[in-house]
Amino acid sequence: MLFKHLYRISLLSAMALLFACNVAKKLQQTAETSILHKPELANAHIGISLYNPAKGTYLYNYQGNKYFVPASNTKIVTCYAAMKHLGDSIVGLQYIPTETGLTAKFTGDPTLLHADFKKHPVADFIKQHADELIITLPEWKTEKYGSGWAWNDYDAAYMPERSAAPVYGNVVRFTKRGNNLITTPKLFKDSVSIFADLRSDNIRINRPQASNIFQVEKGGGRFTSTEMPFVTNDALSVALLEDSLGKTIQFLDSESIADTVWKKVYSQHTDSLLKPMMHRSDNFYAEQTLLMISQQMLGYMSDNKVMDTLLKTDFASLPQAPRWADGSGLSRYNLFTPQDFVQILAKMKQEFSWKRISTIFPTGGSGTLSGYYKELNGKLFAKTGTLSGQVALSGFLETAKGTPLIFSVLVNNHQTSATTVRRAVEQFLLQVYQTQ
Repeated sequence: MLFKHLYRISLLSAMALLFACNVAKKLQQTAETSILHKPELANAHIGISLYNPAKGTYLYNYQGNKYFVPASNTKIVTCYAAMKHLGDSIVGLQYIPTETGLTAKFTGDPTLLHADFKKHPVADFIKQHADELIITLPEWKTEKYGSGWAWNDYDAAYMPERSAAPVYGNVVRFTKRGNNLITTPKLFKDSVSIFADLRSDNIRINRPQASNIFQVEKGGGRFTSTEMPFVTNDALSVALLEDSLGKTIQFLDSESIADTVWKKVYSQHTDSLLKPMMHRSDNFYAEQTLLMISQQMLGYMSDNKVMDTLLKTDFASLPQAPRWADGSGLSRYNLFTPQDFVQILAKMKQEFSWKRISTIFPTGGSGTLSGYYKELNGKLFAKTGTLSGQVALSGFLETAKGTPLIFSVLVNNHQTSATTVRRAVEQFLLQVYQTQ
């Protein structure tokens, strides 16, 4: 009787192993047809991991344990940390009431007076309660740019400077209305030098690297509006707040404040920040989110220290120890494996509701997936990543058979267009959707 039982177990195990081998073989053929044997990707470095979280097994791994530059897939790591440590709502201001007003401390919240948000509870609170406003800033132990960022992208809208008290997203928005150029915040209006005829739409705006002088010049194509980072510092943040809120603000050294319990003003729901961070791959939101996590966990702002802390705690069990360099993925110093992303996404799915995840991540045909995976709307939720020569996609997929999968596809050092790579990955995942 025991022999028959053992024989039956052995037979079932052998059949399961054979089935797994057949699945892996078919997926290998699919990967080869869709991605690996594409002539345009012949010299690229490619990693693919496909995981079934219900069974806790990998269906397919091709160089899943190899390191890649993940570009904006790095935001997945930041997103998980934010979901775990920032709570339901963002603390936009900490304060101590005084006889004549408030002593306030900002938190690195990037939503303050940001055009993305119609309501600004922190600004409203200051207007209503602070006849006298004294500001102290969080302890700052990092730089305005992340490690490995491209210095000559200083004027690109996707790379604003980081700061302890960001205002208006640390960018100036220029909008052309007829023959007028509207500048927001208006404090920068007198910093604009015009060397072109505003009756023409063929203009462009430049800014010297270390200056807040904005130059309007001829050329650049049809202009309607643009955003450009400004060089920020604590004094400028205060000046912007004074001008926008109609308040006189004084500085106070944080070291002169005795230990006390700070009251809190919440600005926005955390997910209302994480959603645009993931849907449009907002670098500034990601970087400031990481600094807010640092302030929450460590009591000061240091991206290096908080990344090191998170790697030793929340991410200590990742299959391969990553090199984590920034919150957004702008840095090419970041190195993660496909299996790392699979495990982070698996942790996310295990610890948070699917409703929350599927709201934060874009689905097929939306956000940075616009134009891709339209057939998989509501079935695929994923984060893209793109740098020159690097394309990444990691996320969740529910197949036509209802099987939940987690995947990561990282492509580095390609010499073709990003669109070509994305279409190849799309072809692979569509086949996975139909067959698994």
